[in-house]
Amino acid sequence: MATRKTYTGEFKQQAVLLAEQHGASQVSRDLGIERSLIDKWRRRLSEKGTQAFPGKGKAENEELAQLKRENMRLKEENEVLKKAVGIFTNRPR
Repeated sequence: MATRKTYTGEFKQQAVLLAEQHGASQVSRDLGIERSLIDKWRRRLSEKGTQAFPGKGKAENEELAQLKRENMRLKEENEVLKKAVGIFTNRPR
């Protein structure tokens, strides 16, 4: 079973830039990738600009959600500790 190749956003942008300068067919041969892939990257880059190749957005969104949950938990713990400090410091002797 063949593994699927993945390319970074920077690689894709550079491939499109090279294709514009030297021709998509030449760059396709040089990089060993299909010309249709370069054409696809070119279309996506022209449509979406800097947001064309966000990477694995799902993983990024999952990480963001996990960090938000952790942040909320830490805020709740902090509030509990503040209340505990208030209880123990205002205690009459």
